[in-house]
Amino acid sequence: MLTFTTGLVDASSYLGLGHVFTANMTGNIVLLGFGIAGAGGLPVLAPLVSLAAFLVGAGLGGVLASRLSAHHPRHVASTLAIETVLVAIAAVLSAAIHIRPSTVSGNVVVALLALAMGVRNATVRKIAVPDLMTLTGLAADAPLFGGSGKGSTRRTAAVVAMLTGAIVGALLLKTSLTLPLAAAAGLALATWLVYIPVARRGLDSPRNG
Repeated sequence: MLTFTTGLVDASSYLGLGHVFTANMTGNIVLLGFGIAGAGGLPVLAPLVSLAAFLVGAGLGGVLASRLSAHHPRHVASTLAIETVLVAIAAVLSAAIHIRPSTVSGNVVVALLALAMGVRNATVRKIAVPDLMTLTGLAADAPLFGGSGKGSTRRTAAVVAMLTGAIVGALLLKTSLTLPLAAAAGLALATWLVYIPVARRGLDSPRNG
């Protein structure tokens, strides 16, 4: 669900906020390079804002991990709460103000989204979810190339989820920027509501003491 949300968020920022990624920082660095070179009329300030906010978010995510990693449900719940609030604020701003690329309001929304994604990515890194080195791992471990195929289902699901999220985000964006952002905030909240109770029950089960 969160990988699907990544597609929503990047569709919102890239298509709605002026060719800037707020989740895919590798792509953002490449776009920044193009902008610095003056190619294609791509922006420079928005990718810098996104990168800075993402790094701050990742740093905050690292602080959360150092303090809460021993308490998995609290750790993930805190991350999802931060993501939900930040993306929801971005959605409210986009509904209340006419957001345009390369403006103060546009860069504020970029910063909110990148901050949320930075916190989330730091948490995912700490949790170390296996088999999410998607396309590289999918090809490198494919039976076609002599690999074991281990993790292919999870990797394929991640690729499909992100692709679907990007498609849905692009379609929703045809109506307004608010819709994909509201959907992303709602999905983060739904993930909290579904996952955290299950994680807590798992820790409270007899086999876990």
